[in-house]
Amino acid sequence: MSINEHGCTLGEREAKREQATADALEQAREHKVKFVRLWFTDVLGVLKSFAITAEKLEDALENGRGFDGSSIQGFARIDESDMMAMPDPNTFTMLPWRGTEHPVARMICDVQHPDGRPYEFDPRNVLKRQLMRAEGKGFTYYVGPELEYFYFQDKSAPPVTLDDGGYFDLTPLDVAADLRRDTVMTLQEMGISVDYSHHEVAPSQHEIDLDYTDALTMADNAMTYRLVVKEVAMRHNVHATFMPKPIASENGSGMHVHQSLFSDDSNAFFDADDEYGLSTTGKQFTAGLLAHAREITLITNQWVNSYKRLVPGYEAPVYISWALRNRSDLIRIPGYQPGNEKATRLEYRSPDPACNPYLAFGVMLAAGLEGIENEYELRPPVEENCYEMGAERRRELGIGALPGSLSEAITEMEGSEVVRRTLGDELHEKILENKRIEWDRYRSQVTSWELEEYLPVL
Repeated sequence: MSINEHGCTLGEREAKREQATADALEQAREHKVKFVRLWFTDVLGVLKSFAITAEKLEDALENGRGFDGSSIQGFARIDESDMMAMPDPNTFTMLPWRGTEHPVARMICDVQHPDGRPYEFDPRNVLKRQLMRAEGKGFTYYVGPELEYFYFQDKSAPPVTLDDGGYFDLTPLDVAADLRRDTVMTLQEMGISVDYSHHEVAPSQHEIDLDYTDALTMADNAMTYRLVVKEVAMRHNVHATFMPKPIASENGSGMHVHQSLFSDDSNAFFDADDEYGLSTTGKQFTAGLLAHAREITLITNQWVNSYKRLVPGYEAPVYISWALRNRSDLIRIPGYQPGNEKATRLEYRSPDPACNPYLAFGVMLAAGLEGIENEYELRPPVEENCYEMGAERRRELGIGALPGSLSEAITEMEGSEVVRRTLGDELHEKILENKRIEWDRYRSQVTSWELEEYLPVL
């Protein structure tokens, strides 16, 4: 996992805003930009956008652009619907797939009240609050997510795969190899640094890993990544999906999140004298994630379908444990490589790629900081395979389990003070309300499995 040297703190980002604004305006002139798309996300991580002409760019960078927030999922009520999208000039980049005849750029926005106050329901603002909390302790939060996804022939059900490949397979005449190549090239054109790409375990399942960088930049990049994957697939007349579990008999798609805290240029997770290579800070952060794992799962795994992936037998974690190498555990600590202490990190394996990355990174950081602030003690790593243990052995070792359904995850988050403080009271309740509706809609359905299982015998 390589480190992107361009990662920065919120303070550094704000300090260079004036220069970033000048650079954005210069790029717009240089590329003869006609339109600029302003991006932001709703609370579920769905990308929203509207366009301004290039002539309005300078004014938008200074004053933002208004929009009606009452129609955005989880945003304002009708009586307080006026919102402002304030572009972050650091995120200015061209959209390569829009061509050169009428060039289009994009910028990612913070959502604000008309008076300039950060909007409490803006997912980007939620993450920024936690990053400021970490920076107050002298830390910069770095992440590197591995977003898996599927290519299918179209949107029909059941889905039809493009290949029968497996993990790291090189399949002759595989159209997906060209899709991945074009996706990587598009990301790089947009200034997003790619670590590597490969075929994943399931047929037609793939992964492109982005270089490790600060969490705000990575959340922006993750949103861009998901759109680019779909845009490139659409140009090749296939359908790409980040649905966590589209094929019942195959592995689902995860978003394993590698993460660490840096203090200046030093990895705060590393301790050369520790048997695991982990500092006290690293251990407390890990203990915080383990302690609050059930509470944050509704954010890291937010859909009914997410819980079809979190079952035994398909490489996704089910039990709340950590280990040095065992990939069945919720948290894995990759082995320390001498001379490469910057790479010391933990890998949190339960999130899926259909989450809202701003909120997911925010609650993971909040859980880790709880561990640091309250000096949580990290229990010993699990050396056995959790899936092969009996229930009594897991109880003996104090190994709990992640929520097994959206309903169970809702109950866990309802009582979580950590998540409530991270999101704020109103957003906490808004997400719970949305997910209760989703669960009620789901549980009222009669599935084909139930009809096949029960209709002949009951």
